[in-house]
Amino acid sequence: MASLSSPRLLSSFLGDRLALSGRPLLLRSAVPGSRRVAYQATRTLCNLVDILFNRRSRDDAPENNPRRLHPGKVSPRLSVPNHIQRPPYVNSRQQRPGMNNGPEIHDEKGIECMRASGKLAAQVLKFAGTLVKPGITTDEIDKAVHQMIIDNGAYPSPLGYCGYPKSVCTSVNECICHGIPDSRPLEDGDIINIDVTVYLNGYHGDTSATFLCGDVDDEAKKLVKVTRECLDKAISICAPGVEIKQIGRTIQDHADKFKFGVVRHFVGHGVGKVFHAEPVVLHFRNNEWGRMMLNQTFTIGTAFRSLPLFY
Repeated sequence: MASLSSPRLLSSFLGDRLALSGRPLLLRSAVPGSRRVAYQATRTLCNLVDILFNRRSRDDAPENNPRRLHPGKVSPRLSVPNHIQRPPYVNSRQQRPGMNNGPEIHDEKGIECMRASGKLAAQVLKFAGTLVKPGITTDEIDKAVHQMIIDNGAYPSPLGYCGYPKSVCTSVNECICHGIPDSRPLEDGDIINIDVTVYLNGYHGDTSATFLCGDVDDEAKKLVKVTRECLDKAISICAPGVEIKQIGRTIQDHADKFKFGVVRHFVGHGVGKVFHAEPVVLHFRNNEWGRMMLNQTFTIGTAFRSLPLFY
């Protein structure tokens, strides 16, 4: 599972580098056999949604859909005090950080550190959610999140990861995930996913949630509600020895009941000393092998579309 699925994991975050350049970015990752495979990244994640999912018609063109998401201006990256410990990939010359070759199993110290980093990430996410209201920009949310993280002696893990320029990911409406905070104000009726990861005492704590901005329509509310239900159901089955593929089955079984399609381009992942690590967690039915192990940590990040185009 590790060698087959690693490129999915790498491309899911590396795609965000494309916002730094006006040209498509070609990324390479290792796979069995040829050991190299190309990933053609589009300029923004919003364009990625168009290509992979929407196949939009002329009636859905930007000029006919004033609510379609348009990127704003990205401000300069924020600074982090020198005394705060940085992940190894910060200021590294490597184009992408390395991955571990197997699951990380935590000892007592590791468990304690993971609890601390996860707790801080959850506190930051809760605070970020209180900021969501019409008129605030995602850049303002990023600045507030950044300040809270460094005030607690931690490093914002996304900052500098594969060139990512911000301290949090803010994904609005049709942007699936890993959206870059910018000058666009949130509008009444938007939904926004805020993805927080902190690096504290050498360990990453990673969490995210989707928030409603103002008066959100029933369809969007249903999407957020069902997504949360899928996450809760997936978490409930986790235990040592359970097949990891059961997570995808559990999520898709529930999504099918509401005719939602599961986004397949992005995955859950191991997290600990390494930001993105084994195991790779697919959110749809699959036949990948691997079982959950005692004292390992990983993320489950469900993402849906209202049309089941990729079944």
